[in-house]
Amino acid sequence: MAVNNSLAKKPANTGVVEYESGNEKVKLSPAMIKQYLVSGGGNVTDSEIMMFLSLCKFQHLNPFLREAYLIKFGNSPATMVVGKDVFTKRARRNPDYVGKKSGIIVQDASGQIIDREGTFYIKGVENLLGGWCKVYIKGYEQPEYCSVSFDEYAGRKGDGSLNNQWATKPATMIRKVAIVHALREAFPEETAGMYAAEEIPTANDIVLDDPAATTPIQVPDVEPPAPVGDVQAALFG
Repeated sequence: MAVNNSLAKKPANTGVVEYESGNEKVKLSPAMIKQYLVSGGGNVTDSEIMMFLSLCKFQHLNPFLREAYLIKFGNSPATMVVGKDVFTKRARRNPDYVGKKSGIIVQDASGQIIDREGTFYIKGVENLLGGWCKVYIKGYEQPEYCSVSFDEYAGRKGDGSLNNQWATKPATMIRKVAIVHALREAFPEETAGMYAAEEIPTANDIVLDDPAATTPIQVPDVEPPAPVGDVQAALFG
């Protein structure tokens, strides 16, 4: 989800926004975002900070537990994504969720196109065409089915070649895209406005689910300033 930088008319201040995320109380401020939560090395604008605050607060995401990411490269518009696990956890909390199946779409050596469960295929023999996912919902005769094309979502460099994530783990990446698409279609209220990094070309070469990058982000325990100002006004109306 790219951000239009022209949205902001007022600068963000140092006010801390508080909200609940699961069983945790989250305190989030523009200063915390700038110091701890920006990936990619770019300088985020006030409007991008405000949009990220809004996403986290209204979707009850905890960015310190790496549920949401603000990604910024240079002066390009920032991208805001959530981890794939956010989609699966929210689906599992829904009493109507029965389960899912997912996999890849391949063309085998005979030319037949197959929906295959999992991510295994034989490189050089089979062609990877896309990914698929079925989400089973209580009370529905047919599952929510989504299929996505590899060519439509594969992340590429400026020269047109696949970026590192898509070159080394193509089946895993396209399966993730199919899963979040299907879960968003099945449970729109729980997942509205949220996109995974694998869906966004400007973000999908950053390793967000690597075990070394999933430990909670530690920030100093500081008390929020008394007057909150424009940040609270924007988020709470």
